[in-house]
Amino acid sequence: MSASLARLIENRYGSAGVPVEVVLPDGGRVRLADAADVQVIARTLRGLAALARPALGRLAQAYVRGDIDFTGSARRVLAVAERMVGDVRHGDASLPGKLRQWLHQRRPNRANIAHHYDVSNAFYRLWLDERMVYSCAYFRSDGDALDAAQAAKLDHICRKLRLAPGERFLDVGCGWGGLVLWAAERYGVHATGITLSQRQFEHVRDEVARRGLDGRVHVELRDYRDLPADASYDKIASVGMFEHVGVARLPAYFRTLRGALRPGGFVLNHGITHNGLHGENLGSGIGEFVDRYVFPGGELTHVSRVMEAMAQAGLEVFDAEALREHYAKTLWHWTERLEANAAAARAEVGEERFRVWRIYMAGSAHAFERGWLSLWQLLGGRAHPDGRLPHPLTREDVYRPA
Repeated sequence: MSASLARLIENRYGSAGVPVEVVLPDGGRVRLADAADVQVIARTLRGLAALARPALGRLAQAYVRGDIDFTGSARRVLAVAERMVGDVRHGDASLPGKLRQWLHQRRPNRANIAHHYDVSNAFYRLWLDERMVYSCAYFRSDGDALDAAQAAKLDHICRKLRLAPGERFLDVGCGWGGLVLWAAERYGVHATGITLSQRQFEHVRDEVARRGLDGRVHVELRDYRDLPADASYDKIASVGMFEHVGVARLPAYFRTLRGALRPGGFVLNHGITHNGLHGENLGSGIGEFVDRYVFPGGELTHVSRVMEAMAQAGLEVFDAEALREHYAKTLWHWTERLEANAAAARAEVGEERFRVWRIYMAGSAHAFERGWLSLWQLLGGRAHPDGRLPHPLTREDVYRPA
C-alpha cells in the first residue's frame, strides 16, 4: 500500500519542491524536497484524498476533522499549503439571492452570532488583548504589542469620529465593550452598545458596574433593526459588524444607521472586504470553510460596493483608510497566542473547536498578507439640509501624536 500511495503523492507534488514530508496512513513516508521542515500527517484515507486533490478549504476541513495533522506553527504550514495547492483559479462563492436574504433574517442572525461569539469568554481571553477587542488592531510600529495596538485602534476610531464630551455615541455590534468603555472613560461621551451575543452583553454589563460607569455606558441585547424609531446619536461606529449583514441588505443597514444619526453627525464603518471585485482572489474553498465552521451567514464584498451602499443610504463618505497589513499582524498575534495556550484552549472548548479557530485565524492572516482580503475604515456623515457636513479641512488632527 505504501508504495502506491507514495507514487500518488510524488506524482502530485514531486516537481513542486515543497519542503514537506508526508506521513501516510500506514506509516510510510514521502519526502517532497531534500530540506523538509514540515511534516503533514495523513491519518486517514479521507485525509490522503484531501492531499491528492488539494484546495485550501478542503485541507482546512480535513485538519478540523482530524484527518490530517501537521508539525510546526500554523503560519509556516499555511505558506507551505498554498504551494501545495498551486495556481488555482478561485471562483466567486456567492450565494443565490433568496438564500442569502434568508441567512440574514433575525432568527438566523441570532443563531449565527451565538455560534461564533457565545463559545466561551474564557476561551477568547486566552488569545485576545486585555480589553478583549475582537477586531483589527492599529500598529503604529512593527514592534507594538497587541495590547498597545488595540488601545491605539480604539483611540484612532474615537479621534476619527471626533468624539466630544456629552455627545451620544452608538456602537453597533459592541463586542465585549472595548470601544464604548474607552469612549466613555477617555472622551466623556454617553455611550450605548448593542449586541446579539448573550455572553458579550453580560460581560459589558458587568464591566460597566465594575468601573462605575452606570448612566454613562448602556448596553442592550438588541438587533440593529430594532433600534427605536426616535433613536438619535451624534456619532455611530460599526466595527466588525457589517460582515454579518449580507450584501443585499447593506443599503437598508446604512439607512438604519443614517436614521439614527443626527444631521451633522459622523458614522464610521470598520470591516473586512474582498480585494477582488467579485471575491475571485479568495483562496480556494476558504469561503465555504468559514461559512460552515466559523461565520455561518457571513458575507463579504468589495469596498466599492460598501461605499455605494453608504451613498445610497444618504451617507457622504469623506475619509477611507485601508488597514490590510494591520489585520494580518493582528491575526498572527491571535494565532500565536492561541497556539501558546493550546492546552488550556482544548480544555475549554474541545479539540475540534480549537482546530477551527487555529486554522481559521491563520488562514485569514495569510489571506490578508496575500491581498485576497482587506480591511477598510470608511468615515461618513449625514449632512445638514443645506449640505454642510462640519469637519476639518485636513486629517492632521487624527494623525498628530496624542
